[in-house]
Amino acid sequence: MQLFELVLVLLLTGAVLTVIAQRIGTPYPALLAVAGAALALLPTGADPGLDPELALALFVAPTLMDAAFDASPRDLKANWRPVTSLVLIAVGVTVIAVAIVARLLVPDMPWAVAIALGAIVAPPDASAATAVLRQLSPPHRVMVILEGESLLNDASALLIYRVALSAVAGGAFSIWMAGWLLLVTCLGGAVLGFVTARLYLLLVRPAHDIAVSVVTQFVGTFAVWILAERLGVSPVITTVFYAITIARLAPGRLGAEHRRASYAVWEVAVFVLNALAFILIGLQLRGVLERLHGHAAEFAIFAGSILLTCVLARMAWVMGFTTLMRKFSRNGTMRAPANGAFVVSWCGMRGIVTLATALALPVAVGDTPAFPYRDLLVAAAFAVVLGTLVIQGVTLAPLLRWMRLDDDGAITRELSLARHEVSSAALLVLHAAPGQHAAALLAEFEDAGTSQADRHNLTLQVIAAKRHRLLELRRSLVIGDSTFQHLEEELDWAEGHTLRRLRSAG
Repeated sequence: MQLFELVLVLLLTGAVLTVIAQRIGTPYPALLAVAGAALALLPTGADPGLDPELALALFVAPTLMDAAFDASPRDLKANWRPVTSLVLIAVGVTVIAVAIVARLLVPDMPWAVAIALGAIVAPPDASAATAVLRQLSPPHRVMVILEGESLLNDASALLIYRVALSAVAGGAFSIWMAGWLLLVTCLGGAVLGFVTARLYLLLVRPAHDIAVSVVTQFVGTFAVWILAERLGVSPVITTVFYAITIARLAPGRLGAEHRRASYAVWEVAVFVLNALAFILIGLQLRGVLERLHGHAAEFAIFAGSILLTCVLARMAWVMGFTTLMRKFSRNGTMRAPANGAFVVSWCGMRGIVTLATALALPVAVGDTPAFPYRDLLVAAAFAVVLGTLVIQGVTLAPLLRWMRLDDDGAITRELSLARHEVSSAALLVLHAAPGQHAAALLAEFEDAGTSQADRHNLTLQVIAAKRHRLLELRRSLVIGDSTFQHLEEELDWAEGHTLRRLRSAG
């Protein structure tokens, strides 16, 4: 009961900190990290254990599902080079750099343990960066690259993490084996995600109750992650393809009320999971710091060095890759402005994935020993999360303003085009509809003599025509998913408002 009361208080604290973060233009995970660090110093007496497998499924699966649902395959395809370089090479460079530094500072640390630490701290959490960037309207390409990276870098980092854990447990380690495993698990995950998404939409089609629909969304997400784990394929890739497939197929099968409710619930759920992750790591850190008592100086040097390595490794790769692309680009399409590349390199804040993988390190159970150097790795991982969120998160907005990296107008242009197209589709319906009801709508509902119910039904037909045209624009790649989701939300609210008026009129 004491832990439950503490969680309630800290969730409320997290809500207050989020409001403060929005006021000062700072990503809310930065303030949650500070709260988690403060919690580690409080004499709460609570040190909850957490099943390592549960940590990844509970914290990563819903967060990844929420991010992947909003991804735009068209935009990711257009920016596949920088996204791939960040997902594969930047993660690999960070893992190697962190492992080398860890071994230099702690020579007795096995290479597998050092590589596991590198895999824990390698994947940035773009949600922290995009929380700030969306308030400042940077170029759309910067947002696409960061969001695309956040979807897939977890897969490469978690694969290295699992291979390292296997090596610590006595298994064999081979670079070729890891490469083959990456290929097989990723392809298998992609196929599994696509198949389970279509199966999910087939099974949940009869569910008309909104509460049941939202619950099945969460159950489906966790079930897909667990199934991927059981089958030995990448749960990250499986979840990403599962979410993207549902995002492409669901608009024609789920109603507007279902979408509005699920978006609201998912937003709250992701926030609560972020808050809980920082709470749990804070509660566990207290015991870690007590066990590291007397070695504060060594820990500070180790954690600070790992933090600096993570920041510099990412910056070195991003700026180096951008320089190479600018040098070898013939037609200029692969060139990126230096200020944009620097912002991407600075958006290396770590978050919930790093916390979850640190929590997932095996603990001592009975005769089974804990993961070697577990306390040091957990404390260092939290230091990297805290340091990157506070240092980079707080300075990101001023950096963007100083560099004058403004919106390129890509989404605005697409919105203008899409609005014109869907309005044209609506006018076709109205001109084809007979009688005074169509004329009333064309006159912006100024004719009071028409039947309210008939008018609302005609409005729903207009909205349906707009929605059909919007889906066609996305299928033909004329617009991206960001534009599609923006206008889909507008149509959902218009449809909900009209349905309420229709029920009142009836």
